[in-house]
Amino acid sequence: MNALIHQYPCLSDNFGVLVHDPATGATAAIDVPEAAPTLKALAEKGWTLTDILVTHRHADHVQGIPEVKARFPAARVVAPAGEADRVPLFDIKVKEGDTVKVGSLESQVIETPGHTIGHIVYWFEGEKLLFAGDTLFSLGCGRVMEAPMAVMWDSLTKLIALPDDTQLYCGHEYTLSNAKFALTIDPGNEALQRHYAHAQALLAAGKATLPVALGLEKAINPFLRAENAAVQKSVGLLGKPPADVFAEVRERKNKF
Repeated sequence: MNALIHQYPCLSDNFGVLVHDPATGATAAIDVPEAAPTLKALAEKGWTLTDILVTHRHADHVQGIPEVKARFPAARVVAPAGEADRVPLFDIKVKEGDTVKVGSLESQVIETPGHTIGHIVYWFEGEKLLFAGDTLFSLGCGRVMEAPMAVMWDSLTKLIALPDDTQLYCGHEYTLSNAKFALTIDPGNEALQRHYAHAQALLAAGKATLPVALGLEKAINPFLRAENAAVQKSVGLLGKPPADVFAEVRERKNKF
C-alpha cells in the first residue's frame, strides 16, 4: 500500500481522515467535519492539503470546509453531483464511475443513495481502501433518510461486491452501539461476539475501532447479511427478498 492514512476524531463522534500520497506529496481530506482538528492533523503530519473529497452534504461532514479552504486555497473540493450545490466552495462534481486522483492515487466514485439522495463513497482499489461516509458503518449503516429502503439496500450491495481485503473507513465511531443492536439480530454469530469484545477493548484503550476489513463486516454486520438465513429467521422473514429483510432490520435499529 502506497498511501499513508491518518484518522483523527472530530466533533463528538465523527472521524476525519487524511489520505497522503508520498510519491507526489498530495493529500486529501475525506470530508471536513471540523476545521481545527483537520488543520492540526495536517500540521502534525507536515502535509499540504490538495484535495477535499466530500461524501455527502450534511453539516457534520462539510462545515469545516470554508476555514480549511481559507488555509489551503488551492485545495480542490470534490462533491457529489447530486448535492454539490449544498457543499461549500465545491470545485468539481463527480458521479458513479468517475475517477478522482489524489496525486498518483486513484479512487473510483460509487453512488450510494439512501442516507442522502446524492451520497457517494470513494474506493481506492489499488490501495484497498473504502471511505464510506455515512452509508456504511462498522456493524451498521446510515439512517435511511432520503430514499426508499430498497434503494439503500441496492447501495449496500455495491459495497458487498467489493473485495474482502478492503479496509473500511466510516464517518462516525458507532461500533459499540451498533454491536449491541447487531447481537439482538444475530446472537448466535460467534465472529460478531468476538468483534464486540475486541471493539470494547479498543475503546477502553482509547483507540478507534476503525478501520475494519470489509470481509469481516460481511460476516458480522446484520445490514449486509439480509440474504443470510439466520438473520432472515431472526426477523421473521425467512426466504423473503433481501431488500425486505434489510428494511425490517433498519426499522428495528431506528427503534433500538
